[in-house]
Amino acid sequence: MTDAPIHRPMTLAEWAMLLALSVLWGGSFFFNGVAVRELPTLTIVVARVGLAAIILWLAVAASGQALPRDRRVWTAFLGMGLLNNVVPFSLIVWGQAHLASGIASILNATTPLFTVVLAHVVGDERMSGGRLAGVILGIVGVAAMVGGTALAALGLDVAAELACLAAAFSYACAGLYGRRFRALRVPPMATAAGQVTASTILLLPAMLAVDAPWTLPAPSFATWLALLGVAALSTALAYVLYFRLLASAGATNLLLVTFLIPVSAILLGALVLGETLRPQHVAGMALIGLGLAAIDGRPWRALRGLVAPATRRAPGHLHGDGI
Repeated sequence: MTDAPIHRPMTLAEWAMLLALSVLWGGSFFFNGVAVRELPTLTIVVARVGLAAIILWLAVAASGQALPRDRRVWTAFLGMGLLNNVVPFSLIVWGQAHLASGIASILNATTPLFTVVLAHVVGDERMSGGRLAGVILGIVGVAAMVGGTALAALGLDVAAELACLAAAFSYACAGLYGRRFRALRVPPMATAAGQVTASTILLLPAMLAVDAPWTLPAPSFATWLALLGVAALSTALAYVLYFRLLASAGATNLLLVTFLIPVSAILLGALVLGETLRPQHVAGMALIGLGLAAIDGRPWRALRGLVAPATRRAPGHLHGDGI
């Protein structure tokens, strides 16, 4: 069995899952912000994927699904964990230690651009002019939301910026690599569980060597709640949606979520924390909306459908009817 090519627009249900995924991953910034006050980075990351693995395997067992035992499947889990967690998490953590978060957001938003190119070259998702234009509009929209102050710092730390771009490229590779789980007939929940388990196995030795967690003070109740939130919501539930969307909508459509995460973060800040929604945020959201519409294609087809009848009714087109 091979993957069927995906060339259709996303359904409304898929768009709803994409929006939900952006909220879940946008919320991870809040949970991480609480946990990082008391715990080092690698400990947080391992706790995140490790707790998520426990939650997901319990859910797999409760649903009556068979546990994957095929060596090919577990090799694929390790590859996905490496591309989707270990490499990009490490690069982003190192890069963000030297960069403003706004610059990191813009660089992370290049993920769909890498995906469009890679899917065209090595995958089966053809690159159209509308799709490429939509991705570029989305990146510009993220840049507009971040603002000119952050953009002024672009180029000041090239090594850190290249690390964030390499992380975006790794995410794009993971999106294409993950399509194989559909061919292997692994359900989304089991795929999510296997990936975070593999990520835990790969990251645990580095965390033990670098953080020596047994020497750390016991975390507070608030930190435990933050770890549970980032594991259960921003990882376990998020990755079930991720792999379901990857199987049905394709890598390019799925990774549009990198445009929506800043939108979710800013809207949540305005609605929940009372932060100010600035004109640059509204302009950036409008550009991202246009980019998503260009990639989806349906709004333009609907517009052409409205314009075409009017064109046929124009006087210049009536002579052929003998009038």
